[in-house]
Amino acid sequence: MRRVRRSRTGSARGSATAEFAIVAPAVVLLLAFCLAGLQGVVVQVRLQDAVADAVRLIARGDDEAIARASVLALVPTAELEISRPDDLVCARASTPLELGERELPIRVVARACALGGGR
Repeated sequence: MRRVRRSRTGSARGSATAEFAIVAPAVVLLLAFCLAGLQGVVVQVRLQDAVADAVRLIARGDDEAIARASVLALVPTAELEISRPDDLVCARASTPLELGERELPIRVVARACALGGGR
């Protein structure tokens, strides 16, 4: 009687395709989360820069409308709140985080203060 030999690679045939089919969606989801996080960082930096500029404009005596326009020029969806506690001019801006055309349920917030009166 002859023995039939089976190759070791015969039983593993197609396993790489199956493993790829399982791993690929997880990798795509991980990349999507990384892109959303990176987008959040970019929006945060732009918003913080815009709020700091707006506070400096108001503190040196410029009109609040000019400061609002400067914030909206950098972050069109931003909402700006201005307060004047004591000798300070403070501003808080927030905007929704967007990924492509979808708005995520996350708000990015930035705050800044400057000494009022141009001092």
